[in-house]
Amino acid sequence: MHFKLLVLLIILFQLSFAKENQIVVAGPIATVSHPFFHMIKTNALNDVTNNLEFKLWKNPDELRSLILNNNVDIIAIPTNVAANLYNKNQDIKLLGVSIWGILGLISRDNNLKTLKDFKNKEIVVPFRQDMPDIVLTQLIKNQGMDIHKDFKIRYASSPIDAMQMLILRQVDHALLAEPAISIALRKTKSFPLKLVAPDLYRSVNLQEEWGKTFNTKEQVPQAGIAILGKLSKNKYLIKRFEQEYIKSLNWYKNNPKKASKLTVANLKMLEEKGLADSIKYVDIEYKKAIDSKDDIEEFFKILMQSNPKLIGSKLPDSNFYYKD
Repeated sequence: MHFKLLVLLIILFQLSFAKENQIVVAGPIATVSHPFFHMIKTNALNDVTNNLEFKLWKNPDELRSLILNNNVDIIAIPTNVAANLYNKNQDIKLLGVSIWGILGLISRDNNLKTLKDFKNKEIVVPFRQDMPDIVLTQLIKNQGMDIHKDFKIRYASSPIDAMQMLILRQVDHALLAEPAISIALRKTKSFPLKLVAPDLYRSVNLQEEWGKTFNTKEQVPQAGIAILGKLSKNKYLIKRFEQEYIKSLNWYKNNPKKASKLTVANLKMLEEKGLADSIKYVDIEYKKAIDSKDDIEEFFKILMQSNPKLIGSKLPDSNFYYKD
């Protein structure tokens, strides 16, 4: 009797749950997007959708266009951009944060160990007014310096462009996110560290600087996953997505060579060996946004001290954080 009841309940659930014909996920070339490719390859969500499609956004303008034109359901996104869109009445909820440490300075001079060592030097920075620039600016300000007076900042349109400028010796110092740092080291044969005279060196880890400067964790809630539109009402689908994203993220961390091969097959502008190198340098760990609310708000409050517009001029209310 109990078995028949269980079967009936399963049938009723299946009848009540309609598979989505397609779910579109979008993200940048950065690490936050890479688990998507494993999810697609393994058909991880075939119980809830007929097709899982990935769209690449190459710059903040493309990101915003995808969202404003309703061309995406789930997006890998900088946390402050998600907050900014929410505060501008976009139907967006932050599901989780997975990138807590990915930024670093890379230099031709192995004697530069702190931000102060880079005073009066030219640094190329990708994406003006976006996450790399935001973190660097906050650190410099709170260390008592002025990014405009004490540094020579040169902006590039993308991390790839910034990396190429460094490799081509157009600049000597760059702020990059992994995997661009490791790829640059590979391309210039600046690895492993035992080489006599590498062309480039890992310099300041911005997450370590953040912890020291603000007397907090050496982590910055930089990027994660957000849900768009009506999809946030589909609790079961979101639960399944979250489960599979975590599985694929763990696979990515534990299988760097296979993960880099799969990622480069989808993002051909990356380099396989450099990407494999990068995985151990990234603080990538999935945490639910609602469980990380205190860390996220602490980060947002720091941003508001100098430029409230970065998050839409106010802290997002509790409805910004997706709840099960």
